[in-house]
Amino acid sequence: LRRQCTNEYKLKPIKRAVRDMLGYPGRTYIPRGVYAEQWIGISTDEIGRARDSGLKFSRNVFPLLDLGWSRDDCREYLTAEGFGTTPKSACIGCPYHGNAQWRALRDGAPDEWKDAVDFDASIRSGNARATANGVPLLGQAFLHRSRKPLDKAPIDHVTRNERAAELGDPDGCSPYGCRSGEAVE
Repeated sequence: LRRQCTNEYKLKPIKRAVRDMLGYPGRTYIPRGVYAEQWIGISTDEIGRARDSGLKFSRNVFPLLDLGWSRDDCREYLTAEGFGTTPKSACIGCPYHGNAQWRALRDGAPDEWKDAVDFDASIRSGNARATANGVPLLGQAFLHRSRKPLDKAPIDHVTRNERAAELGDPDGCSPYGCRSGEAVE
């Protein structure tokens, strides 16, 4: 299926809001030199997501990258300031959740879990707008990658990636690059 959430539910509404804030709603021409600066919280571990806005009236700024902060640096700062833990943001019924996220939802937010299970059941047969051109969904849709109903999916299985994340990576290196600042030979 198309991955359209970011565009439909984040980018388009933000663009509309920026135009409104600048005083140029709708498709009105925005004069050269009029722009908004948008600060985006992308950390060093997701630097690949940092991009120019592609719009003349909006400039992206990445303060966490300017500070050189990783997600762990952000967690440490928030904890030191008394804010506790801050989970990654995602929609309740995001089909890109891993088992750990599904378990956390089931075990820590039963109302949201019920919403996700209900949503999962409702998309089983797809709908008439499965694609932008109105082509119906072929087959069945599921939120969990096992292609089982969410309330029957094997979310208690700890995946290899989850186990690796629990163990941590002390120097921040992977087989493809090193983020520790040390030279790679």
